[in-house]
Amino acid sequence: MNIFQKLEKFVSDVFKTTLEIFLEALKLSPNAQGYVSGSITELLLKKKIEELGFEVKRIREKWEGKKHAQHHGDFYFRKNSESPWFVLESKGVKSNTEDWNKLYNYPKLKKILFDYHEIIHWIDGTKDIEPQIDKWISENLPELVNAPTLYSYEEIQDYLSNLPKRETPKLLAMQELAKYSRDEIDKMIDDRLKYLMSKVRVLYTHFVSGTSGASERTQATPRKDEFNLISIDIVLRYNGHKFLFANPKHLDSSGKDTNHLQQNYIMGFVFPQANGSLKLDLTDEWNEDFNEVYETLDTADGVNEKEMQIDHRNVVVEK
Repeated sequence: MNIFQKLEKFVSDVFKTTLEIFLEALKLSPNAQGYVSGSITELLLKKKIEELGFEVKRIREKWEGKKHAQHHGDFYFRKNSESPWFVLESKGVKSNTEDWNKLYNYPKLKKILFDYHEIIHWIDGTKDIEPQIDKWISENLPELVNAPTLYSYEEIQDYLSNLPKRETPKLLAMQELAKYSRDEIDKMIDDRLKYLMSKVRVLYTHFVSGTSGASERTQATPRKDEFNLISIDIVLRYNGHKFLFANPKHLDSSGKDTNHLQQNYIMGFVFPQANGSLKLDLTDEWNEDFNEVYETLDTADGVNEKEMQIDHRNVVVEK
């Protein structure tokens, strides 16, 4: 069978429907698309690490008994039969980073570029930083320089329902935007975001986890000892699936509990180039080379092989 016939048979056997209905249902469900995307990321990650010569086993999602506190990842991996097993967690970048941080407004964009200027390739650290940022924005995103500040529809309604005593630039901006509907405001922001991301995109983690007793967490982010390496697929900000790796012990701890990771880390920036390529600028903690990050691991942190629960499930629909 060719690939189309295999897909058609898979959909028929597993979902009891046609490809047309399957595709329509998938298009109508962002949650389903997200789940499939996550599965693709995990499969590509597994293949990538195996191509480097590592042995990789999937960790069971549903454990027999209480899940081990140090096995909260997606894969077990080891370099060879003499090496210890370690745990790898797979994540993606935050999908609405630029919107969440309001980088479609000039001051917000300027601030984040200034805060992380040390890693940006087009900034000369021996010269004044701010003029370089102003120049880059004016040359690459000129429409942002004098663009009015945008606020979300909810922000506008909340602000104007409690009017300040004196007139301020923010009040004037809110009153001007109040003339527009929710859909019109959303379109303004979306258009700004598309314009912004044509020149710069931000890589931002999103580590959110539960706080059940089995996890031994004191807050809703992972503990640093739950896995040995973290992989981030930056496909949402790149032109394909690309993996960046870090040792969680090298990431800054949460301010509330030093045993925990923070929810968000800025990993770096993606700068689209005139020739269609993408320039990646990363903070020191993140690395494209899996082997290099693997070398930072301590063999004493390997998991007990007797405590491993490997996922051997494999649904076969082809006869």
